[in-house]
Amino acid sequence: MSADGQHVEVAVIGAGSVGLAVAHYLVRNHGVSRIAIVDPRDPMSLTSAQSGENYRNWWPHPTMTAYTNDSIRLMEQIARETDNRISMTRRGYALLTRRSDPDDLIEDLYRGYAGQAEDLIRIHEGNGAHSAYKPALSANWEDAADGVDVLRDRSFIRQTFPAYAHDVATVLHIRRAGSISGQQLGQYMLETIKSAGGRLIRGEVVGIDGPAPFVLSVATKGEVVRLRAERIVNAAGPFVQNVAALLGEDLPVSSVYQQKIAFEDHEGAVPRNLPFSIDLDGQTLNWTEEEKAILADDPATVHLTKFIGGGIHCRPDGAEAGKWIKLGWAFNERASDPNEPEPTDEHFPDIVLRAASRLQPALGAYVGRLPRGAHHYGGYYTMAKENWPLIGPMTTPGAFVAGALSGFGTMAACATGLICAAWVMGTELPPYARMLSLDRYSDPAIMADLATLQSRGML
Repeated sequence: MSADGQHVEVAVIGAGSVGLAVAHYLVRNHGVSRIAIVDPRDPMSLTSAQSGENYRNWWPHPTMTAYTNDSIRLMEQIARETDNRISMTRRGYALLTRRSDPDDLIEDLYRGYAGQAEDLIRIHEGNGAHSAYKPALSANWEDAADGVDVLRDRSFIRQTFPAYAHDVATVLHIRRAGSISGQQLGQYMLETIKSAGGRLIRGEVVGIDGPAPFVLSVATKGEVVRLRAERIVNAAGPFVQNVAALLGEDLPVSSVYQQKIAFEDHEGAVPRNLPFSIDLDGQTLNWTEEEKAILADDPATVHLTKFIGGGIHCRPDGAEAGKWIKLGWAFNERASDPNEPEPTDEHFPDIVLRAASRLQPALGAYVGRLPRGAHHYGGYYTMAKENWPLIGPMTTPGAFVAGALSGFGTMAACATGLICAAWVMGTELPPYARMLSLDRYSDPAIMADLATLQSRGML
């Protein structure tokens, strides 16, 4: 259908999880029915299709904690309304280290849960001190504990999590954390948008004339059509910079390609009731001398012979009775251009399996023999330097951005949609909203605070 002559109140550019959430809350909270979502791809494809589909409320700053808590609350609301169509589970995040006294991690916990730390953080150490710990026996999010349990008793850790290596000395079990079906969440939102009269336009925005009301040039199959919009939202994921450039703007973001693998765990290496597990400790991979020499001889792979920072993660995927697992390791720090071919690394499956088997030794059975049908894939972490999102007005009046959700797009989409919709409609915002907008860069106090962070919350 041609978009020529169509005039909408809001055009959302991007049909990923964030763009759909913005449109959803414009419809749900503000009654906007003349709305169009523009994207040349299928909804929830590209980066949204590569999501780990995890969520957690742990961040080393109270602003990000409040933001993700709000997003989890909104997902819980959708889970209740839809008989848990989004498959929300809650076994938590287990952050693991071999350090007995990780004071920096404990400090991050107290800072992130500022004002609630005494109620939410429970330290379990010494004989009998862990008796109050409640294991995640059920995946039901409504039955789960809240807060964080810090386990510092090695024998109790081995008893509770026998799949982990015996040298793990501390486990930070984040309890308001788990998984959802990002695809089902997106589909639910798209249905809500369409039922209210919203339109999905399959095409690429190749030009924007403004100021408001804007005229968008949309390249569809065989023609370029025009779409008039009173306001626009740039929710183009890794292409937010492309859309910003059409407005003559430059956003302070970069895109880094990160990879994952998923496969059927025929060996039962990862128990189905295991929390989403992240090894916080860096390591030097255990190559043979011959392998190390080959890797060291190539400038493209020499970095694999050196120390690599932590963050290897693994979790059961899908139904409790299933066998699939997911592994990832966001160690890449080199920015890429998302307009170019994806820089997939054929070595990645072997790399992540070697690294993950240090934490979960049974995974070593798959090194060099990845099961048939394994899925190796990747997506872009589009991020600001402090790893906070950009949600709010752009410089161009009537234009807004909802992006830079590097690695946390699924978990934060709902709150991002709610906040951006409020910016677009000029209604009440959460107290932290300005800190998540471009305004933060002109506030010395906010930037000074961010400069003190020991961690950007990347896992």
